[in-house]
This record gives sequence, structure tokens and C-alpha cells, in this order.
Amino acid sequence: MISHITLGTNDLNKAIEFYDQILGLIGAKQVAKTEDVVFYAFPGSDTKLSITKPHNKENATFGNGTMLALKVNSNELVKKVYQLAISLGSTCEGKPGPRNDNAYFACYIRDLDNNKIAIFHRDNSVSA
Repeated sequence: MISHITLGTNDLNKAIEFYDQILGLIGAKQVAKTEDVVFYAFPGSDTKLSITKPHNKENATFGNGTMLALKVNSNELVKKVYQLAISLGSTCEGKPGPRNDNAYFACYIRDLDNNKIAIFHRDNSVSA
């Protein structure tokens, strides 16, 4: 079982402002915070997300080929999270819409530190 996923940041305060709003929209809450790291918990899941300044004091960098995927409960929520993320300074990596022959509805963004994030909803009635 996965305990937590960690994303690095070079500005923890800005990252907290960003993730408090984005994750709050999907029901996640801060559960622990220090001067170097913040942890978020998600409803119905034991897995946490941590946002941290690198322990080695080097700059945080995003991974090539890595992505965090956040499952939400509706296509409308995918759109709302996308709009909020863009308004907070995210960059678009794929606007909200059906993906993979309508298997799911998703958008893709980059956070303030360039980490790639997918927000998706999967059901039997994907529509734009």
C-alpha cells in the first residue's frame, strides 16, 4: 500500500496557497505541516500527498515522465479544478475533455513548480 506521494517545491508558501485551494475543492485537507513540508489527506483514502522543499537543500525539479493523477467525482469538478488551477498560475497540458475513446474525462496541468497533474473522472457516461 502507498503511504504518500511527494512533490517538491521551491516556494512552500506559494505551493500551500495553490494546493489548499485545488485540493480543498476535491475535499482534501491539510493534516500536518512544518516549515519544510505539508501533508494532505483525501476523503476515503489512507494515501497522503506531501509537498516539500527538498531535504538536500537543492532546487526542486519536476520529473520527466512522472505525473500525479487525482480522481474526482464528476466531469464538472474536473472543469472547476482546471479553471481554478489556471487562475492560480498553472499551465495547461490538456484542457478538460473526454480521453481514451471516452473511457474517462480529464484535464492536465502543471503546478507552480512544473509538476504534471491529471484531474480525472471515470464513469459510463463521459460527455464534454
